[in-house]
Amino acid sequence: MQRLHTRSAEAPLEKTERMIPDAVDPRVEALVHELIGRVADKWTMLILETLEEKGELRFTQLSRDIGTISQKMLTQTLRQMERDGLIKRTVHAVVPPKVEYRLTDLGKSLGAAFCGVWIWAEANLAEVHEARNAFEQAAKA
Repeated sequence: MQRLHTRSAEAPLEKTERMIPDAVDPRVEALVHELIGRVADKWTMLILETLEEKGELRFTQLSRDIGTISQKMLTQTLRQMERDGLIKRTVHAVVPPKVEYRLTDLGKSLGAAFCGVWIWAEANLAEVHEARNAFEQAAKA
């Protein structure tokens, strides 16, 4: 195993240090790249967040809660999330048809994993803001 950060053999493993394997399974690598691309899409994150907060929702409720998403984009994103096992689509045999979406355990765990980004952003907001201001000032000079 390789470490992202080096340390002495006697020093305890810090929380910020992560172990990475010497050899990466190409299937895992492909999945990580694919999921990062998908979750980095704002619609997936907003759907994850909305379903986590509100539970099972119908398409129109989900669309209303997200706000600015088109029906086409919501449909595409929901289908991809269902394909990946992140959400469960339930069709009720009523007239008119009633379709509801809810997070699966897999979807909940992915949302929890990316919660770390929120924690990082909260902890580093001031530092990022300062860096941006310094960059803007240097660009003006």
